[in-house]
Amino acid sequence: MGLLNGPLTFSRFMVVGEPPSNFSTFINEQIRRHAFQDLAANAQEKIIGWTGIENVLDTDFGHASYAWGDYLLFSLRIDRRTPPTSLLKIRALEAEKQYLKETGRKKVDKIAREQIREGIRQDLLGHTLPTPFFYEICWSVSDGSLLLTSLSEKVMQDFQDLFKTSFDLAPCPYVPWDPQAMDRETAEKIDALEKAIPGEIDRRSLGREFLTWLWFKSEERNGMILIPGIGETEIHLVRRLVLESGDGEYSESVVCQGMHADLKEGREALRRGKKIKEARLQLTRDAATWEFTLKADRFQFQSMKMPVVMDLDEEQDNRDGRVLERIYLLETVVRSMDRLFAMFVSLRLPENWQQERMRMEKWLQSSSEQG
Repeated sequence: MGLLNGPLTFSRFMVVGEPPSNFSTFINEQIRRHAFQDLAANAQEKIIGWTGIENVLDTDFGHASYAWGDYLLFSLRIDRRTPPTSLLKIRALEAEKQYLKETGRKKVDKIAREQIREGIRQDLLGHTLPTPFFYEICWSVSDGSLLLTSLSEKVMQDFQDLFKTSFDLAPCPYVPWDPQAMDRETAEKIDALEKAIPGEIDRRSLGREFLTWLWFKSEERNGMILIPGIGETEIHLVRRLVLESGDGEYSESVVCQGMHADLKEGREALRRGKKIKEARLQLTRDAATWEFTLKADRFQFQSMKMPVVMDLDEEQDNRDGRVLERIYLLETVVRSMDRLFAMFVSLRLPENWQQERMRMEKWLQSSSEQG
């Protein structure tokens, strides 16, 4: 379970809306009302609801089992039934053959074919066992931030729909360049950037520009970066890089793998105008080390290895403290990456960018000569 132990993959959300004054009572009622219900005899294609984070069979949430300090921790369970495609096709062909025999027709019209196929699909759904999937949630009510342990667009949409229905609050996907998610200072910087160079700045590309800049910064002072408001932090690109240029069917990707990201083909791809789409990063601060893949387009974190926290299999009081320590470490690395992005945006403004870009070009040229 990623939030409590092990590697962690997650997307981030900002919860929009004002919680009710009787929030504790409201949450206790609503999370139970929309808890997962195992409708074994139901032929629904999808069943969705909330469960406990430690015990996925816990749908009663006794003693507010979702409450951990200032955080709410619980799970999203989605059971899906998916009839085998090949079996559905064969059964439909058999049914169409029988339909022609009974009606004396020579051809099955479109409406009849769709009705036959849907009838077969519903019958197979009733005989198909559901496959359960679990996704963990960490909701910091005080600052309106939330983590969901999935990168899937479909899962994220299911989560948003159920969350809105359950709590009458809207979880919006978080990216640091979204004006609604940014602090005022960063928002003003990006607005100034767009006004300074109309039509040349695409917010969607800022994540890729950021990772490309971060590669340069990771080698400028042997990985040491002074992050405003955070302090000295060591960052390295390790193991894997994905670079890309173009869009859609015209996109072209280069994947570089190895113990370190200073691979020759990666630098050559940068010289050809590609930007980093995702990178494996290692971040060290105050003797704690995190390693994770950052996906630039949505600022999502994948396969994060956390600093070691003491064994969680211990007495409950100590265990609660260890879980909260793990959440603190998680928030520390997330906050560091957000501050790094804000630092990049500040440098990306026209009055600062020319000098920074020249340094980047010099770094790239130097690496080419060394290669």
